[in-house]
Amino acid sequence: MAKKIKVALLGAGTVGTGVYKLIQRRADVMEKTIGAKLELKKILVHSLGKKREGIDESLLTDNWQEILNDEEIQIVIEVMGGIEPARTMILEALHEGKHVVSANKDLIAVHGGELLDAAEEKKCDFLFEAAVAGAIPIIRPLKQCLAGNEISEVLGIVNGTTNYILTKMFEENMGFEEALAKATELGYAEADPTADVEGLDAGRKVAIMASIAFHSRVVFDDVYTEGITKITSEDIAYAKEFDSVIKLLGVTRNTENGIEASVYPMMLNKDHPLASVRDSFNAVFVHGDAVDDAMFYGRGAGELPTASAIIGDVIDVARNLQYGCTGRISCTCYNQTPVKAFDEVRNKFFLRMQVHNKPGVLAQIAQVFGDHKVSITRVVQKNAQSEQAELVIVTEKVKEKHLKNALHVLKEMDDIIEISSVIREY
Repeated sequence: MAKKIKVALLGAGTVGTGVYKLIQRRADVMEKTIGAKLELKKILVHSLGKKREGIDESLLTDNWQEILNDEEIQIVIEVMGGIEPARTMILEALHEGKHVVSANKDLIAVHGGELLDAAEEKKCDFLFEAAVAGAIPIIRPLKQCLAGNEISEVLGIVNGTTNYILTKMFEENMGFEEALAKATELGYAEADPTADVEGLDAGRKVAIMASIAFHSRVVFDDVYTEGITKITSEDIAYAKEFDSVIKLLGVTRNTENGIEASVYPMMLNKDHPLASVRDSFNAVFVHGDAVDDAMFYGRGAGELPTASAIIGDVIDVARNLQYGCTGRISCTCYNQTPVKAFDEVRNKFFLRMQVHNKPGVLAQIAQVFGDHKVSITRVVQKNAQSEQAELVIVTEKVKEKHLKNALHVLKEMDDIIEISSVIREY
C-alpha cells in the first residue's frame, strides 16, 4: 500500500479552489509521480457557513490549531494572501516542522527572509513558485536551472491586468478608463484595481525576483513603482509611430553600484520578444553570462494557472519527503549588495510637452537640458497652430535625478504650457 502524505490548505478562495480541483483531478498521476499518495486532510476557512461549490465540506475547519497540532499533516499550502495572519501561521507551521508552499507575494516581498530563515532552521522546505507570474516557472529556474549563471538583468511583464489594458489601448484604440472597465468585466481587474494599475503588484514580484537573481535581499519598499494611469491615447499613437509598444515592465539589474529595482511603463521596440506578449499573458526575460537571453512566457494569474505552480511545489516537497532530503534549497541571499537609490538609475526618456509656438522656445528647452546633463537624440514638432505646438523629445540615457531637475525648471518656464507625458524607453 502506498504511503500517504497529508496536506492542509489555508484558504478556499479562487486559488484555493483551483488547488483543490487540481489535487482531485491529478490524484492518480501524482501518486505515480511522487511514489506516495497525496491526501488533502483539512482546509482552513474564515467562515464555515459559506457555501463552497464542489468542495467536500467535511474537510473544512475554522480552527488553525486543529491543523497546526495534527502531526499527520506534513505540508501546509497557504493561499490566504495578505501579511497577517498568514505570516504567523507560516512561521508556526515551520517551527512545528511542517513544510510550506505559498503563493503570497505580498508577504514574501516583505518578510521572505524571515520565513526562509525559519525554514532553514528546521530543515523544512518553503517554496513559493506561484508568488511570481502564476503558472510561469521563474523562481525555480533562477534558483536551480540558471544557478550556474551570473544574472545581470531580469525584465518582465508580471501583471496581467495592466498588460490586458495596454493591449486594448494599443490594438483597439480604447482609452484607459474604457480598457479598465473591460478588464474588470472579464474578471482580470479587482473591484479596487489600485495594486495593479499603480504597479504595486508588479513591484512585489520584482522584489522577489531581484532577491533570488542577485542573491541579495530586496524588499518591496526598495522597489520604485509607477503605474499606467497616466498613459494616454496620444502616447500610444507615438509609440506606434516609433515602431514601439508601451508595456508596464518590472526591471531589475545588478550593476557595479548596486541593484536597480523598478516598475514603470516603458516604450519597447516591437522587435523585443516582450513586445509581442499580449492580453493577460505574462513573460519574464532573463539575461545571464552563460545562458545569454532566456524568456519564460505563459498565464500569469487565474485559478488553475496559479494552482499549477502551487501543485508543482507540493510535488517537489513530497518527493523530498520521500527521499529524506527536505531543506536542500533555502535562502540563497548570501550577498549584501545595496539597492541603488532610484535617482542614480539611468534611463532613456520619451517626453511630450505643449509649448507656445514662437521662435527661441526649443533653444531655451535645449539649454535647460544641457545645463542638467540631459542629451537629446530626437525632436519632433506636431500640431503646430498659431499659438501652440506639441514637442516630442527623446533623450539619451540620463540619471533620473538629472531629468527630474530639468523638468522642474521647465515647468516654471512661461513658454511651457504643459509637460503631458514622461515615459521611459528600454
